Parts: sequence; C-alpha cells; structure tokens
Amino acid sequence: MTRHWKGLLIGSALAAALLATGALALDRIFPPNLARYQERSTEIVDANGRLLRAFTTTDGMWRLKTTPDEVDPIYRALLEAYEDNRFAFHPGVDPLSVVRATGQLITHGRIVSGASTLTMQAARLLEPRPRTFVNKVIEAARAVQLEWRYSKREVLAIYLTLAPMGGNLEGVRAASLAYFGKEPKQLSAAEAALLVAIPQSPSRRRPDRSPAAAQAGRDRVLARGLEDGVIDRALYDMAIGRPVPERRLALPMNAPHLATWLAGQAPGAVVPTTIRSQLQSSLSRLVADERGQMDDKAQVAMVVVDNRTGGVVAWLGGGDFFGRAGQVDLVRAHRSPGSALKPMIYALAFDDRTLHPETLVEDVPLRFKDWLPRNFDREHQGAVTVRRALQQSLNVPAVLALEKVGPARFLSTLRTAGATPLLPPGDPGNSLGMALGSVTITPLEMAGLYSGLANGGRFAVPQVRRDRPRPEPVRLIGEAAAWYVGDILADAPLPEGFASLPVAQRDRRIAYKTGTSAGYRDAWAAGYSANWTVVVWVGHADGTPRPGQLGRLAALPLMFKAFGRLPGEDNRAPPAPADVMKVAASKELPLRMRMLGPATAQAGGAPRIAYPPPDAKLELRAHETVALAAAGGSGTLRWLIDGQPLVGSKWTPDSAGETRVAVVDDAGHSSAVTVRIVRRP
Repeated sequence: MTRHWKGLLIGSALAAALLATGALALDRIFPPNLARYQERSTEIVDANGRLLRAFTTTDGMWRLKTTPDEVDPIYRALLEAYEDNRFAFHPGVDPLSVVRATGQLITHGRIVSGASTLTMQAARLLEPRPRTFVNKVIEAARAVQLEWRYSKREVLAIYLTLAPMGGNLEGVRAASLAYFGKEPKQLSAAEAALLVAIPQSPSRRRPDRSPAAAQAGRDRVLARGLEDGVIDRALYDMAIGRPVPERRLALPMNAPHLATWLAGQAPGAVVPTTIRSQLQSSLSRLVADERGQMDDKAQVAMVVVDNRTGGVVAWLGGGDFFGRAGQVDLVRAHRSPGSALKPMIYALAFDDRTLHPETLVEDVPLRFKDWLPRNFDREHQGAVTVRRALQQSLNVPAVLALEKVGPARFLSTLRTAGATPLLPPGDPGNSLGMALGSVTITPLEMAGLYSGLANGGRFAVPQVRRDRPRPEPVRLIGEAAAWYVGDILADAPLPEGFASLPVAQRDRRIAYKTGTSAGYRDAWAAGYSANWTVVVWVGHADGTPRPGQLGRLAALPLMFKAFGRLPGEDNRAPPAPADVMKVAASKELPLRMRMLGPATAQAGGAPRIAYPPPDAKLELRAHETVALAAAGGSGTLRWLIDGQPLVGSKWTPDSAGETRVAVVDDAGHSSAVTVRIVRRP
C-alpha cells in the first residue's frame, strides 16, 4: 500500500474518531428532553393492572403511558405500514425516504410526501417546534440521538404515549379509552386505523367533532394496510363499513375517593392497588340502588377486606362524588362506632380468662360514678350470659367488661392494631364511655379490627397499595378468645327479611355486630366470614341525625347483601382451639369466671406488670428465662403468655416475635403488655 493511501486511511480514521467524539460530546451536552414524556397522568390501577381512575397532567392533558405490549398488533402493523415501514431497520432517519421525498420535491416543485420517521415524530413530540427546514434538521439529529440512546421499543413507547389524538387527549391508551371505552390491546382493525390517522391532523380528524374527516383518514390507512398486505380483503371490507365514534366517552371513574387519596401520594405515577374492579363495580351498583331508596339520600361508606391477604378489595367512600359533600372520603372519616367495638372489649376479657361466653352478668341499672348507662330500648334484661349480652348488644355488661379490661389498655390495643381512635375533648383516655362509642374510628380501621378477629387475633392495617410491603400481623388476642367472639357473633339474630336458618345451613357463616351512635348520626354493620370482612357505615357527612335509623335497620341489610356479591366459600365453623373451655353453664366455670359485676376496691389495687415494661424489646438467647414481676392485685397472681397459662412467673420464650404477657388476680382484675422478643446469637 502506498504512502498516499495509508495517509488517506489514517486521516479518514481520525476524522471518523473526531466525528464520533464530537457526536458523543454533543449527546452529553444536549441530552434529549424527556420532560413531556415523563410528565404523565397519574393512574390508579386495580389488582390486575386495570385502570380505576386517571388524572390529567398539570397542563390539563390526558397522557397515559403506553408501551408496545399494550396495543393490539394490528395497530402496530398499520402504524408502521402507513407512517414508517422501515422503522425496524433505519437509525432514526430513513435515507431512502429522504431521497424519495427530495426527488418528488424537485420533480413536482412541491412536497408530495414527507420523510419523517416515527423516531423523528417522537423527537418532535418531545420538543414541539415550528415546522421549518432548520427545525427539521434538528428533529433528524434528535431522532438519531434517540435511536443511539434507546431501543426501538422505547422510542415507539414515546410516540405511543405522546401522539396527539384531538383536544386534550395524547397517546393511544387515552384515545382508545375516550373514543372506544377499552384498552388499546383490544382494538379492532377499524379502531386501530382511526388511531393511526388522527395524529396526522388531530384537530381536523377528531371523530367527536369531524366524523366525516376522521372516517376519510381512517379509510386511507385501511387502504394502505390492504395494499401492503397488513390486512386481507375480508378484514378490509368489514372494517371499512364500520362507523367512527361520534362522541367522546368519560375515562374510568372507579373508586374515586381512594384514587384521589392515592394520587396525592404519588403524582404522575402508576399506583397499583389491591382493589378488584368487578367487585368494586358490583358493590357500587348495590350502594347506588340502596341510596336511591333512602328518602334523605344518606351517604354510604363500605370497605371490603380479603382476610387471606389483608388487601382491601372494595372501597366506597360515599355516593354522588360530584354532589354536596360527595368528595369527603367516609372510609377514612372518624365517626362514632356506637356498640361496634364491643367485640374487641369482650375478646380482651376472654383472653385474660376473666370472662367466658357462659359467664353470667346482671343487666340492671348500674351507676358508674355520675354516669348511668342504659340500653337503646331503655329496658334491662336482668341476669344474662355474656354470650347473650354481646349478641343483644346490652350496654351495662359491655361497660362492666371494659371496667375489668381497663380503658387505657383497650385504647392501647386499638392503637397497636393500627387504629387511630380519637377521644372527645378533655378525655384523658380512661373513660368507660368508649364501650358505647365515645371514641371515634374510621370504617377502614374497623375493617382492620374485624379482619384481625377473623384471623384468630392477629391484626394488621389493611393493605391497599401493592407496591408497598404487606404490614406484618401482630398477635394481640389469643386464638381461643377470637374463636369465642366469632362463635357468639355468628349466631346473632339476622335482620328482618332474611331467612333465620341455623348457622350451619346458611350459605356463608358471618360473624357480625352493629352499632348506632348517640343521636342516630352513625349506623354501622361490621361482619366477617372466613375469607372476607365487610364494614358498612350509613349517615350524613355533616353528622345530621337520622332518627330511628339503627345500625341493625340501616346498615346490616346492606352488609348482608354485600356478602351475597362476594365469591362463595366454605360455611363450616372453624375448629375450636385446644384451650377453648367448653361448658354448658356458668356453674361449670372456675369461680372467678362465673359472674361479672362492678369492680370493688382492693387493698392492693388491680395488678400492674412491673417487668417487662410495655412495648419492650427483649434481646434473649435461646432458652434464656425472663423473670416476670407484678405489683398490686389480690390473692394469687396468675400469668398468661399469648392467652396460655404459665406455671409460676419464670418464662422461657420459645420463639422470636410479638408476645402478649398478661397477669390476673383472684378477683379477676388484669393487666397486660405486648413485648417483642429478639434472638441474640
């Protein structure tokens, strides 16, 4: 090789290296501006990724992220045939198209066809500019840059997301939902062709305003598809005869209260939830039908939890979202629960082994300092079992049970379970009135409590976002205590209009409780089966009274109808835990558990755990013993670990995790703390 040719090759190599270095430097100095692509509509999606609700961007556009996998293959084939049939091969600019367009311009003296590729259109959509020759060169350079940085699928996703579709619609998904009411994965050939045609002239080809122009554009796309062999004659003939939509549909608006709340947490993101769209829609129709029969058009809140996963599958924050007070999310609103928290009080007493379902209690007028609680019907039933007292929601027995458990401990248990009970002004947290609804709680928190009972005393905050870790359940009540509560509530009398079949013959075994706040402002029904928990609240957002509307009348029938729309399940009763005490009458119980009455003053007071302290973290080696200590109480003190009796006061934890430690004296007074055991190496 001569010196001349060697020099030429070396010079060419250096020039290429300099060109590549310059291009790389320009790429780093002027990276593509993806701001428009990244500023997308917030999407709230269900458990299967189906859109529940979307929100416009800050500039008022419906811009839903769309990937190639989310559109029908026929759309992609028609798009590439009509816009860029060498998209898979060129580097962002198609040289053949440039040569063809230039030749046509020279021959005809005008632009006959353009040379824009899909990549160049994506570049223009990212940074819209006036259509001048200089800007066309910039778009071509940006197109090459996009192809250099991203894969073909990523470039196509930019186009699919930003393509103008008329008005404030951008992208194939937004247009498919607005014009056809479905995801682009399900497009027909006629529908796909229309969405290929609109971006060429989005103002003139808007089908809701110019259906004739839209149809003409669509038909040209179909003709090109037939010519290029993308579609056959039969499909062409079927598609060409289809009308174009002449009106724009509203985008999905499911679970609007939940969606609004979650959108505020993650603007511009796709937020995956545990909601099941079909159940959400079915229960929304049920609530709408029920509200239509209410003279005062009261609001209804409903939340449904899958007990197996802890996920919320339906969230109805109220009806008439755009009406008066319609945007108040009543699923998260604190309301007085009335008697709906009584099962939790009895569960704690059962867990302490100070009460049993067959314990007798006197339902008689009884004054607690300056307070005289009465039943809703102003009557008293005399001596009844705790079982009957809970089923009939008698007030005096519930207050006596709370006095035995302790208001502070009850409040602490609710908080540890994930609830945020609010106290009335001036209440330090030791009022017995919380047995009858003096604290407030949300329907969502109520669902978490009842789901915890369904899960044998293991409580966790209900999960609604799938992109966050599932809350770890905490055992706060023993399995036997939770079983007692479920056994009692499953046999509660059904509301009027429902066949009073024995529990074993019903389609579903449902343990439930109702509640009515003072002044008839809140009507509640909360129930659980093996798989599901349903909580219903009925009332007015502003607290307007609804005289005579008890939870049993206003909320309970709706709760049972909601259960009727849930997937079926085994209706058999769960087996009783080994430590359940099965007795026929109170006389068969230990003496301390036979009768529930008002607390009496004790010389030493109620027992209080001195060690371990509440919420302590104990770092222990395997087989290490903890010396339990308590002060006060009368007679012999008995210790329970997670509801199981402990011999003596020396405790050797057998595993790590949350543990509930309780102490009970001979008078039935008790105290309890929750501690966490951590293993040391």
